[in-house]
Amino acid sequence: MISYRLRRKLLNLLMTLGMLTATLLVLTPLGLIFFHILKMGFSSINLDFFTQIPKPPGEAGGGMANGIVGSGLLIATASLIGLPLGIFGAVYLSEYGSSRFSSLIRFSADVLSGIPSIITGMVVYGLLVVPMKGFSALAGALALALIMLPIVLRTTEEQLKMVPMTLREASLALGVPLWRTTLKVTLKSALKGIITGVLLAVARVAGETAPLLFTALGNMFWSHKLNEPIAALPLQIFNFAISPYDDWHRLAWGGALVLVTLMFTLSLLARWFGRTR
Repeated sequence: MISYRLRRKLLNLLMTLGMLTATLLVLTPLGLIFFHILKMGFSSINLDFFTQIPKPPGEAGGGMANGIVGSGLLIATASLIGLPLGIFGAVYLSEYGSSRFSSLIRFSADVLSGIPSIITGMVVYGLLVVPMKGFSALAGALALALIMLPIVLRTTEEQLKMVPMTLREASLALGVPLWRTTLKVTLKSALKGIITGVLLAVARVAGETAPLLFTALGNMFWSHKLNEPIAALPLQIFNFAISPYDDWHRLAWGGALVLVTLMFTLSLLARWFGRTR
């Protein structure tokens, strides 16, 4: 008969091995994907990649500078639209919302976060692209903002709820108005958690391609106007990957490496802010 103590040790060992195996099964595909992208795309990363636009079809050389700048412009514009709405909406739900309307907002945010991004792109296409009679960076930014909005709203609300009620009560007891307490005490206390949610939302939309196909369309040249089609790194990766030109395939792998590195960096920053909260 195996003693009770030995049986506990064996069971603990088996569970530990099972968890390690599960961890390896999760990390192995991620490692293989990153290694393959690094292997295929590292040779394309040079100064021209970040300073030049793509060459004409069949001509070697060029880069994805317009796509990198375009993605930055789209993300910045989407952040200007989505982040204030998400943060102030979360403030309303956390500090002022206690009615059925608040429950409706939360339910709508949860549903919106589960809608496929391509559906969001189709909706923005019907609401903005068709009336404007043309694709535009503004339409692409709006589609990304709609994807970003529920993530920021729900994460910010949860962070605000974690702020101790005693801090609010102490501020109110000193005669500070509720709106000033919210800005100076509540938001400041939850700032690192809010930044974590913002970084996760930006990382979420940075690699989106489907909604941009219906809104921003893409551009092989430089474009900085919000009312015109604009290049974006995910769009260029998609278009170059399905092209018949080997040099465009090389650029697509380089773009994939830059995009994965960006998302990996944003995720690490979000983890860092979350751990040092």
